[in-house]
Amino acid sequence: MRHRASVLEVKEFPGALNAPQRRFILGEVQSYPLDERPCIVLDCSKMNHMDRLSIQLLLCCLEEAIKRNGDVKLSAVPAEARSTLKLTGVDRIFEIFETNAEAVNSFRQVSIDTA
Repeated sequence: MRHRASVLEVKEFPGALNAPQRRFILGEVQSYPLDERPCIVLDCSKMNHMDRLSIQLLLCCLEEAIKRNGDVKLSAVPAEARSTLKLTGVDRIFEIFETNAEAVNSFRQVSIDTA
């Protein structure tokens, strides 16, 4: 069985999420075909406060990526948001990187290791 090449994208996670933004972000992840294998880095640098809806959106994005045999990684998560992720246990679900470059390279390293 042959898989299509993975799509690697960095997306900015907005600082304050409203309902249309949540639908847009989730819709982008859902728009990948099931055989696309999306590799998504969510740049969380503007997300100072991580509320329940933000966490739910992160988890929904991850779920949709996994359905497509892909993954979501977080980058540049501010200290307050990171502590919320840790407090809720969500930090154990996502790989979290200091920079977008580190997160992108982690996907590339996996591709090299499995080739």
